[in-house]
Amino acid sequence: MVKMPKLQFIDAGLLATLLDLTAEATQKDKTRFGHVLETFVYSELLKHASTAEGDYQLLYYRDPDQVEVDVVVENAAGQVVGVEVKSSATVKESDLRGLRKLAGLAGADFKMGVLLYDGDETLPLGNNIWAAPLSTLWGK
Repeated sequence: MVKMPKLQFIDAGLLATLLDLTAEATQKDKTRFGHVLETFVYSELLKHASTAEGDYQLLYYRDPDQVEVDVVVENAAGQVVGVEVKSSATVKESDLRGLRKLAGLAGADFKMGVLLYDGDETLPLGNNIWAAPLSTLWGK
C-alpha cells in the first residue's frame, strides 16, 4: 500500500480567500468548496492528533488508478482509519471507493473508515465504514 504525507494547506479561511471563494461562488462550483472543506477537516484532525495520547500520523492514499482517501490516520502500531470528506448532503456508492480500497489493502490493520459529509445522520455503510456528519469532528 502506498501511503504518503500530503502537502496540505492548513488555513481553510486563507485558502478560501486566495481562491476568492464567496458564498455565491460556492453555489456555482461545489468542487472548489470541497477542496477548502478538505483543508478544514485536515486541520481539525491535525489538532486532534497533536493533542491525543499516542503517536498518530496523518497521511494520504492515492494509487495509480487515482483511487484516493483524503486522510489516512495511522498509529504507531500501523493501524489505520481512513477519512473521506464530501461537501454533499447525500452519500453515493462511488464516494466509498477509496475507503473500500484502503480497507482491502490494510487488512486487519484497517480499523474504520469514515465518510464525513454535510448530512445529519450517522449511517453504517458496511465493512466498518460509516458516514458521519461533519459536526462529529467536535463530538456532536
